[in-house]
Amino acid sequence: MHAIIIRSFGGPEVLESTDLPEPKPQDGEVLIHVRAASVNPVDYKIRSGKYPRKPELPTVLGRDVAGTIEAVGRGVTGFKSGDEVYAFLGSHSGGYAQYVTAKDTEIAAKPKSLDFVEAAAVPLAATTAWQALFDHGQLQVGQRVLIHGAAGGVGHFAVQFAKVKGATVYATAAARDFDMLKELGVDELIDYKNEHFEDRATDIDLVVDLIAGETQERSWDVLKTGGCLVSTLKQPSEEKAQAHGARAIVFMAEPRHEQLVAIARLIDEGRVRVAVNHTYPLNEAQRAHEELENEHSTGKLVLTVA
Repeated sequence: MHAIIIRSFGGPEVLESTDLPEPKPQDGEVLIHVRAASVNPVDYKIRSGKYPRKPELPTVLGRDVAGTIEAVGRGVTGFKSGDEVYAFLGSHSGGYAQYVTAKDTEIAAKPKSLDFVEAAAVPLAATTAWQALFDHGQLQVGQRVLIHGAAGGVGHFAVQFAKVKGATVYATAAARDFDMLKELGVDELIDYKNEHFEDRATDIDLVVDLIAGETQERSWDVLKTGGCLVSTLKQPSEEKAQAHGARAIVFMAEPRHEQLVAIARLIDEGRVRVAVNHTYPLNEAQRAHEELENEHSTGKLVLTVA
């Protein structure tokens, strides 16, 4: 099968096209014929060697895919050959390939209203947004949430999930992304280049930090007593959290079958939509990495797989 691998850590140039043996599903796994795989920041962090959990090399990158089940291993129930699925892969497998194995806990039926490209853009980013808001942030109806980096892959899902929950959404983004974010339901749009979000956002119950750096540090000024600051990038200050009577959390998303099911339902009900910015053929994974790492991307980048 055709795949994209890395044999060493470095820039996009280390992404290499090659042929690998087709994997075989083990007990509790399925074999997916991949039709599309999305590109996420975690991919270029792993590729560059800057990710805390370095894989053994050579390795195939890619954490989420959409495709058709080719075969099922022993013990798998609820899925069969021919089913259209989407998956948030654990570190045991990589999605930049024609075929991939996935645990049955990492997959769910593909949203019926999406094609494979759109579906591949969902699992990791949407699960990350879901877990930030609900598992860690414990967002409730009527609360105020501030989402930093709201126009990105994770951010645009976080905006929509928060609105479905009935929260008031404040969002920082570039002005060029305002029209999209208005359509997604943001209540207060803040131009991070020309405005101080501290002047606009007050008494925030939950900050979802997808930026880190000084943006995270300044976020303490808008968080209400007893609030929560959740980051996907850097551990927020425990000292400042104590001073605010708040919770400070950093996390890495983990695959959850039941969450993929719930997300697919919201998409098929028309309550959540997917923003795909660009697509590239699998052989052009280098170009996709260059865009994601060096350019301002709204929504997701997806690799199409033959």
